[in-house]
Amino acid sequence: MPKLTTLPNSAPFAPEQIAALDLVIGASSVVQRAWLSGFLAGLDAAEGRAENRGAEMSTPLAAPAEKPKLLIIYATESGNSEALAGKVKQDAAKRGFAAKILDMGDASVDMLKNAGTILAIVSTWGDGEPPQRAAPFYRALMGEAAPRLEGVNFAVLALGDSSYAQFCETGRRVDERFAALGASRAAERVDLDLDYEAPAKTWLTATLELLAPKDAGSVIHVDFQKILPSAASKTAPIAAEITAHHKLTSERADSETVHLELSLAGSGLAYEPGDALGIQPENDRQAVAELLRAAGLEDDPTLSEALATRYDINTLTPKFMKDYAALTGDATLGRLAEDAGKRAEFLAGRQIVDLLEAFPHRIEAEKFTALLRPLAPRYYSIASSQKLVGEEAHLTIARLAYESAGRARKGVASTMVTDHRKTGGALNVFVKPNAHFRLPKDNAAPIIMIGAGTGIAPYRGFLQEREATAAAGDSWLIFGHRHFLYDFLYQLEIQDWLASGVLSRLDLASSRDQPEKRYVQHVLWEQRDALLSKLADGATLYLCGDAKHMARDVDATLIRILGQGKDAAEGQASLDALVTSGRYKKDVY
Repeated sequence: MPKLTTLPNSAPFAPEQIAALDLVIGASSVVQRAWLSGFLAGLDAAEGRAENRGAEMSTPLAAPAEKPKLLIIYATESGNSEALAGKVKQDAAKRGFAAKILDMGDASVDMLKNAGTILAIVSTWGDGEPPQRAAPFYRALMGEAAPRLEGVNFAVLALGDSSYAQFCETGRRVDERFAALGASRAAERVDLDLDYEAPAKTWLTATLELLAPKDAGSVIHVDFQKILPSAASKTAPIAAEITAHHKLTSERADSETVHLELSLAGSGLAYEPGDALGIQPENDRQAVAELLRAAGLEDDPTLSEALATRYDINTLTPKFMKDYAALTGDATLGRLAEDAGKRAEFLAGRQIVDLLEAFPHRIEAEKFTALLRPLAPRYYSIASSQKLVGEEAHLTIARLAYESAGRARKGVASTMVTDHRKTGGALNVFVKPNAHFRLPKDNAAPIIMIGAGTGIAPYRGFLQEREATAAAGDSWLIFGHRHFLYDFLYQLEIQDWLASGVLSRLDLASSRDQPEKRYVQHVLWEQRDALLSKLADGATLYLCGDAKHMARDVDATLIRILGQGKDAAEGQASLDALVTSGRYKKDVY
């Protein structure tokens, strides 16, 4: 039997501790004691302990250096700003920041006061407006009660679309407001167009390097080209076969709307109701030929193919006007481009071909294409649920055709789909998630769906999902169209859902079936008591369709209803509360 090792009574432990240690150490082997000795030595080193004259003296560890705070706040409509913010947070953490990410839809302006440094990534929606979820925060930031921000640094990255007159207006105003509230601008704002990925990489990298702690250690570079799953997909979409292609509208309807079914078999693409499908479009060949003639470049087949597949040949922006004037040295056009009022008047309803015909110059092909923006994907709400249709995605697309400035115009993607793609053909597509336009997680929660025209598309996906999951929650659809007989989209399916109980209630607004036009906002006002009752029961409200007219009119009606027809401020506050709580969701265009 091995000799037991015991601790002497003089050991610096209480008698009961000596007895407990004897039980362990006394019966341990040489190897076990050696391991324990090394472990305790390492523990001492880690805790910074030292002995002095045989007595243990504790030396407290130096307090770790406090990481500088970085608040990455974003305002997003389509998800681009949100995805950028997520990637920046990862990079910022590696550079030594205590980084926090926040959606303006979930933020209050008081959170800015002690933020340290704010990096704001802000999208502009429509004509200079903030994204819907960010609107309450934006109004509070611009209001008189906004807090002072002395001691806070900030930098703003603005995203927008230069085809709109108020390009990056929300980002510009946020940038100016931060400064007006006393914050210090750490980096100059940049305003980025649809092709934002590469310049965003450059600006974000430079800004983080500027702001990063000087002793943060080695810098880990991040590939911002891979910021978005959708951005990567744009460069490598899948070819989806069109398995069904038929008209939804009558021959007597004012416009043509088609239903498409695309096969995703073997692609691995997955989506949820509320998501969108991106289509990589091609320009109409006749429109390409007209543009080439106007530019004096009609004998260049390579250029013709490039214009058909790679460049936006339609959208006439103020930047294009100015750049074309500078390239050609056209003084008259230059003066027009610099006069904001006359420029806006000329731009209204016109496209690039109109400018080239009005101010003809012969330029080299490479210099001409350098003036053009890339041909951007077009996004369409998915009109199906994979729980019901499997490896398919359904779309509802209205053919866009109109006249402006004395010329017939066509929508790029919509006429490509309706006129030049049929069953058996293919479209290059990818999924663009829309996390802010989803069904409630609770299948028993009631929903109210408001839409007009092709705004029915995501609701078809919602109702398919609710049918597939046997959801118990009430579903109320308020749908607008021009004529009941000609363009009541998916009428038979909707009536079947109403009969089966998947759809609990249906209210229609046919705007042209009576002398007085009747829109969805009129239905809302007429049914305001039922609407308030459903909202009191926890219903989530959805809106899909035209942003410029319908969405504004619906918002105004909701404010009136929520304010009991009297107090607009109370109505706006109640609507903001629905937005902030995720119970008012929009997918408008």
